[in-house]
Amino acid sequence: MKTKLNLQLFVILLLLISPSELIFSQENEYTSTKGDSLIQAALDVIEATRYCALITADSTGEIHVRTMDPFAPENGMVIWFGTNKFSRKVAEIKNNPEVIMYYANPQGSGYVVISGKAQIIVDAEEISKRWKEEWTQFYPDREKSYILIKVVPKKMEVINYPLGIGNESQTWMVPSFNF
Repeated sequence: MKTKLNLQLFVILLLLISPSELIFSQENEYTSTKGDSLIQAALDVIEATRYCALITADSTGEIHVRTMDPFAPENGMVIWFGTNKFSRKVAEIKNNPEVIMYYANPQGSGYVVISGKAQIIVDAEEISKRWKEEWTQFYPDREKSYILIKVVPKKMEVINYPLGIGNESQTWMVPSFNF
């Protein structure tokens, strides 16, 4: 099952990468980057990207990808999302909290993949801190349906061509950072 899950995630990520990124991947040399500089490179891509993909697995191991409107990363690259507590992704996260987030720079100049552990947050104080007014139409009864997903990262991979952060030329290994 784990092999099936890994293969499905690999295929999904390949489909999400634009053709221009694949071409750049072949032309750029790997730049070994660690710690703060890799995090800053990731933040640059994330800030340029309004939406990201949240990838979850259901109880049968089937992969689901959703476009999400995340909040800006907080300390330690913790990412928060608002969602409807009745959505399938909430049940999937309760069953399997391992998720992947994928941010692709709209200009094709890089991407960030973050794998981590998601938590469903129903704390009223946390919920009151995280809200976007444009969501009002989606949550007419916000108090009854709006909750949060908090993702604590485990590993991050980053490509940021403007900063010279590309993959290794022969194996295409992407610079990564473990939290």
